Amino acid sequence: MPSRTIPGSTGCPRPLRLLGDPAIEAPCQEVTAFDGDLSRLIEDMFATMYAARGVGLAANQIGVPLRVFVYDCPDDEDRRHLGHLVNPRLTGTQGPVVRGPEGCLSLPGIEAGTPRHDEAVVEGFDASGAPLRVHGSGFFARCLQHECDHLEGGLYLDHLTGLRRRRALRAAARAPWADRVAAGR
Repeated sequence: MPSRTIPGSTGCPRPLRLLGDPAIEAPCQEVTAFDGDLSRLIEDMFATMYAARGVGLAANQIGVPLRVFVYDCPDDEDRRHLGHLVNPRLTGTQGPVVRGPEGCLSLPGIEAGTPRHDEAVVEGFDASGAPLRVHGSGFFARCLQHECDHLEGGLYLDHLTGLRRRRALRAAARAPWADRVAAGR
């Protein structure tokens, strides 16, 4: 991907897929072509993430079933982490499991205390096929784990149990966007 000062500056925001949409519930496929189409997808993903005011976005959240995610996320020391990963794999987690607030662009307005490891390592590639290894701690580790879950067809709701899960699902059923999902829009 050509270097730019602002990722997503040439991208076009795409519609987000919401809870209940089959696109976000299916595991994604490996990227096999590191080409202009992939670079355009990444630019559109950044533009979509910024338009929705998120810190991370997986390709299936815009209906593209490929193993790609983008991020612009702070860690607990407020250091900015900006980038993308193609064909990422969560290769390690460590540190204590911390229950912290987590939301999702595919469940707008809904947040729940979700357990995640405090450190995560993800390995993958950049848009040109060069290998990448990203280490995150704190909130950034949470983001990396969250986006890797998406690529497997999972959501943060899958990590919730009991009352937290019931409350989040109840909130989703009552959300203003729930009718759009039920109607297939």
